[in-house]
Amino acid sequence: MDSLLHCTLLENRPMSASPAPAASAAPATLIDAVELGRTATARLERLLAEATSTVRAKVSEGGRISSSLLEREQRASHGLAWLATYVFSVRELVHYADRLAEMGKFGDTEQLIVQIGLGEYIAQILGGIPMSQGELLRLTDLYLDPEVFDDLWADEAVKTLARDGNTAASRAALADIIREAHPGGTIGEAGLDETMEAMREQMYRFVEAEVAPHAHEWHLKNEYIPLEIIAQLSEMGVFGLTIPEDFGGLGLPKEAMCVVTEELSRGYIGVGSLGTRSEIAAELILAGGTDAQKALFLPRIAAGEILPTAVFTEPNTGSDLASLRTRAVKEGDVYTVSGNKTWITHPVRADIMTLLVRTNPAEPGYKGLSILLAEKPRGTDADPFPAEGMSGGEIEVLGYRGMKEYEIAFDGFEVPAANLLGEKEGQGFKQLMATFESARIQTAARAVGVAQAAMEVGRKYAEERIQFGKALINFPRVADKIVMMAVETMIARQITYFAARAKDEGRRTDLEAGMAKLLGARVAWAAADNALQIHGGNGFALEYPVSRILCDARILNIFEGAAEIQAQVIARRLLDGGN
Repeated sequence: MDSLLHCTLLENRPMSASPAPAASAAPATLIDAVELGRTATARLERLLAEATSTVRAKVSEGGRISSSLLEREQRASHGLAWLATYVFSVRELVHYADRLAEMGKFGDTEQLIVQIGLGEYIAQILGGIPMSQGELLRLTDLYLDPEVFDDLWADEAVKTLARDGNTAASRAALADIIREAHPGGTIGEAGLDETMEAMREQMYRFVEAEVAPHAHEWHLKNEYIPLEIIAQLSEMGVFGLTIPEDFGGLGLPKEAMCVVTEELSRGYIGVGSLGTRSEIAAELILAGGTDAQKALFLPRIAAGEILPTAVFTEPNTGSDLASLRTRAVKEGDVYTVSGNKTWITHPVRADIMTLLVRTNPAEPGYKGLSILLAEKPRGTDADPFPAEGMSGGEIEVLGYRGMKEYEIAFDGFEVPAANLLGEKEGQGFKQLMATFESARIQTAARAVGVAQAAMEVGRKYAEERIQFGKALINFPRVADKIVMMAVETMIARQITYFAARAKDEGRRTDLEAGMAKLLGARVAWAAADNALQIHGGNGFALEYPVSRILCDARILNIFEGAAEIQAQVIARRLLDGGN
């Protein structure tokens, strides 16, 4: 399998199922959504500024944000995060249309996606944003003056899009296009350049040949992803995708990571997540490691010679890393580790652990934390941890299989002192925070891939299943579900790409990465749930892949920052004025 760096453009065709822009007049269902969206975006950004001001007043004390008030006003503060995410999404839909217009690829398919997406998200801003299955944010929750609502409805662009954007006619028009489109690939142009499209095509072919036909069997049997698959990913350069060429990687941008991760996750989230471990470990070492540590570990990670795993979470801490208790005591030239970790992904076959420990118990909270680059031998199901001072047991899970989850106990496990990341204690939390942007962008890309998979299996079943004398896709509410899957997946895709491009430009992107992950996870869950609904009773049968996709989608709202934690982080940034 060729390296991703050496994709041959002439051998690849675009993945998009979108037809070329029509030469004839656009269907009557189309409105000038892009220009309306541009105007509406400006109004919604003013709304966000007003909401930020009113919520800030509710959570401030003495001119500063109060943690206790922020907690008391969680609905308002987290709602502010969701409002910001929607405004971000509306803005990026407009930018998506502009990019495609410049590329000569903005056809009726893309116009309908933009129109429906803008109409739906603006209507939800006005009527209620779903923060979860049972929690709707309404603008009144943000303590806005009632005059704000009148001003919003008086805005012609906002009103027109809310009324005429996502209509039965526009959904039916897009459904007609989807029925005629090629069964593989995205609905609508993704807005990538030729190199990225070629990379997407290469990964698509790999997934269709090597992953998709076997994923459900791996899931049902709770089997590891075969080492042959890992070897092929290594040969293609997936594990060194963003690692600099000086350290044996491909030196590609984060946008490439998103494209690769999305396609692999479309086939099986476990395969898409294999690269996450390498991405996190490489980011940690690049940002915080010594020159010797970089030279020792990065080329081996890039080559897939060693597989990393992140060992951060503890049984009683979850997202509260300040309460972490696993202890590492320096004794001569080694650290001796004691404590318990849980929800550790792929630890048995991992060769190196990025192990978060407390090296100084006298330092409270985050200050006493450090990261060890702890090497270990590979294990097996029969002998998972053949290392002195290390034991553990598997945690059986609904989905997100293929790598297996474990709880691990350390009792006198030794790590060379030279493997302290950066060779300086107390830097662990700071080092970990430096990786969160990339990790959340990568997780958002995984969510997009899962959402895409849900749409594809839902659509295929709807086309093949005959009820009352016709295929399910011919019933409007079934077609509507597929249309909204396509539209929301594209929205999540575009904001993920934006976050990746911003990261590539060297900008701070914790806000954008957080919003991409927050929305992407919800979109994946909604798509999987609707795809299962299309399957009816068959969707509840384990033999159908949609049952796996539903289970895989659910974890996305939990790991790499649960939705509530993610909203809290976004809100805090907004309320602190972006600092």
